Amino acid sequence: MSNFFRPTPSSDQLTRRRMLKLAGAGALGWSLLDSTISGRATAAQKADQLESLNRFPRMVQEYFVSRVRAAERAMLEAQHALRTKADAEAYVKQVQARARESFGPFPERTPLNARITGVVERDEYKIEKLIFESRPGFLVTANLYLPKGRPFPAPAVVGTCGHSNNGKAAGAYQSFSQGLAKQGYVCLIYDPISQGERLQYPDENLTSKIRPGVGEHLYGGNPQFLVGEFLGMWRAWDGIRALDYLLTREEVDPNHIGVTGNSGGGTMTTWLCGIESRWTMAAPSCFVTTFRRNMENELPADTEQCPPRALSLHLDHSDFIAAMAPKPVILLAKERDFFDARGAEEAYARLKRIYQLLGAEENISLFVGPTYHGYSQENREAMYGWFNRATGVAEGLTEPEITIEDDETLSCTPQGQVAPLGSKPIYEFTREKSKQLAENRQTLSGNALAQAVTETLKLPSVAGPPDYRILRPVSSRKYPTTYSINYVVQTEPVTSTSAGAQAIVTRLSDERIYSRPFRGKQRAVLYVSHHSADAELRDEPLIPELLKSETNAVFFACDVRGIGDSKPDTCGTNSFFSPYGSDYFYAIHSIMLDRPYVGQKTHDVLRVLDWLNSVGHSNVHLVAKGWGSIPATFAAMLSPYVKQVTLKNALTSYADIAESETYNWPLSSFLPNVLEKFDLPDCYRELESKQLRQIDPWGSNPEIT
Repeated sequence: MSNFFRPTPSSDQLTRRRMLKLAGAGALGWSLLDSTISGRATAAQKADQLESLNRFPRMVQEYFVSRVRAAERAMLEAQHALRTKADAEAYVKQVQARARESFGPFPERTPLNARITGVVERDEYKIEKLIFESRPGFLVTANLYLPKGRPFPAPAVVGTCGHSNNGKAAGAYQSFSQGLAKQGYVCLIYDPISQGERLQYPDENLTSKIRPGVGEHLYGGNPQFLVGEFLGMWRAWDGIRALDYLLTREEVDPNHIGVTGNSGGGTMTTWLCGIESRWTMAAPSCFVTTFRRNMENELPADTEQCPPRALSLHLDHSDFIAAMAPKPVILLAKERDFFDARGAEEAYARLKRIYQLLGAEENISLFVGPTYHGYSQENREAMYGWFNRATGVAEGLTEPEITIEDDETLSCTPQGQVAPLGSKPIYEFTREKSKQLAENRQTLSGNALAQAVTETLKLPSVAGPPDYRILRPVSSRKYPTTYSINYVVQTEPVTSTSAGAQAIVTRLSDERIYSRPFRGKQRAVLYVSHHSADAELRDEPLIPELLKSETNAVFFACDVRGIGDSKPDTCGTNSFFSPYGSDYFYAIHSIMLDRPYVGQKTHDVLRVLDWLNSVGHSNVHLVAKGWGSIPATFAAMLSPYVKQVTLKNALTSYADIAESETYNWPLSSFLPNVLEKFDLPDCYRELESKQLRQIDPWGSNPEIT
């Protein structure tokens, strides 16, 4: 079965197959991955004529629903406790601080080096074509719409684009920029990272080797977690530097500066409300709902739409808007959007109460358009009316007549992309950060390394062996032994805040067994699967080798949560291996919950080892393959019951991913912030004392069949 992405045939060109695999669609109205990708899972199934066991396909979903609901309850309890204006003011300050904590520190404010590359003259406005550097060597392309025949200084708006391939040149974004300019506003609209003129993975024809927008956001953004960066901060920083530029213009009134955008631009508008205090008004469109609604509705969101620790910090979409209070904000939603309008109404109700306590109820509003996702005319006109009310610039809600320009007319660069101008791609920044961390990182071993691993994985403290269930035997699975039985080990108990989690363990035997594990042999082999213990017990050549060499041991195979017998069937049909599918969905929510998915899976392995010890197996040979090798490595370091370790196709290092332009590993295998403290080779060195054997390690781009 294939891994997350197939490798490229050469270092400088991606195959058509890989391009399809990376073409993740998103919470932005695009369809999920091409059926040729989802077909990977069925190819292996057809080969052995047995469909892999998947008896707990909803377990992971219900676990995460319960955790997100618990986070929401904690946030609502804090809001319900607000009684006075002083309470509301304190709450606003708290959410401002928590939003900044989630996004991390601002980078250094370096020179913008702004330059105008051309001007488009129209009767009622002109468009200056602008390039500036939000970070040294990181170019941002933008169009500055300046009204004609209007008094200056004038109110200004930063426009943030949604996931349009052509960025600022998309019809809806040209429309609101022109509409604002014709009503007397200065409007600066810029290309997002990986859209318009800012592709990060361009080929020789200056088209994306992956896919503009969602595809590149995921592919470039996910490895950033390894080095403690967040794509959302990079995206928001572009908007903050756009604001910095606007405030250098004499045409701009600094007392009236707004921000608006739709979909992915609605995301950025929301985040910018939370972390930048200079806005005087805002209008996020087609994004604001609640994290709970998105989770319950199985709606994936881009890397930049999922702030680290946001849920553990008890932040929701509405809290980023609350950070603006009592300044005027209108939430723009759509009745037929995939972003649940119920969530928008819930967000509005929360905000209305805060604004009421602040004595500014009239400064928060909600408009729900009747149509589908998009910054359509009715939503734009609601935005115009709101900004006009806040600034006194104009009256009325009708959009002026709009003329859509060709992309080339609005292009700021000679070839339509910043890459030929020497703009540094985002993966080079990640590579540099990884190398810098390696230079500054102390080499850890022993207890210091174990403590760093435990803290980075966010492992919970537990005591005593876990409970377990005994499943009825499933016959005719073509395993290498005559009999087998499955145990469901309760790795996380059911509580008031958690639906619990389980690992599914298969015991092979040449003796019929229906009961709890037989005692007698101290030695056990525990195999942690790559994708499915059931399939790998039939197909993995290492299994019969182990059975032959470990004749005095009892053999067990394990699926940690989210793999094999509990592989989620959510987020669309056969979405698991899609870059935007269910495996990604839970990995990114784990980051928001501040419980890394790798840490959860490591916890599963550790609890299974505790269980094995409780039934008499205190001498364990821990074996793992591929994806399973990462939690197995950490568990082997931390468990006293593991005496021997065999890893097949283990990741060579996290640095290999962080420092490579291309990689084939999923977000679910990434450990956020790991490279600040240690890397996998540190763990492998530690495991040499446990007879570590490595078989065919995989680098960042393994050739997987």
